[in-house]
Amino acid sequence: MKKEVVYAFVDSQNLNLGTSKNLYRNKKLIYRGWRLDFKKFRKYLSDKFRVKKAFLFIGYIKQNERMYKKLRSYGYDLVFKPTVKDNQGKPKGNVDAELVLYSAAVEYKNYDKAVIVSGDGDFYCLHEFLVGKGKLLIIVIPNVKSESSLLKPFQKYKTFIIYDKNKLEFKPKKMGGVAHRHVV
Repeated sequence: MKKEVVYAFVDSQNLNLGTSKNLYRNKKLIYRGWRLDFKKFRKYLSDKFRVKKAFLFIGYIKQNERMYKKLRSYGYDLVFKPTVKDNQGKPKGNVDAELVLYSAAVEYKNYDKAVIVSGDGDFYCLHEFLVGKGKLLIIVIPNVKSESSLLKPFQKYKTFIIYDKNKLEFKPKKMGGVAHRHVV
């Protein structure tokens, strides 16, 4: 029996903000953000879901070349989207269309099962399509407090990163009693 080929399609913005951002409801903290270790997360995808290839969809910013190199060294295949500046001058690179295109067309014939990493309801049609084709393995959602209500029909396919926070949280390495941080 041939091993199933599993690919992951990761919405980097949703993953990063979904784990790192504090959430408040009625001025009360309901979720404390934490820093995801992208190296540990890539290993987690391989170990837990047998992911052979992990596509990380990300807005391209020239100044982040060092970070992109680091992410590649962790085993991610990076798919870039040009960024534009929003009203506050912050770069914005919405990658939803690229993630759908890669998972439903560009890479579709190369994998048997897909892991979609995002709590975004914009991927409803993709989830529906992959379920219909028998190709959706799991939806990995960064945060239980901010997932889209559009994901309710996919209950049996959902898991949450917070359940494995202790394995995935970035912890600075201590060298000679001093904490050192690494890129990403």
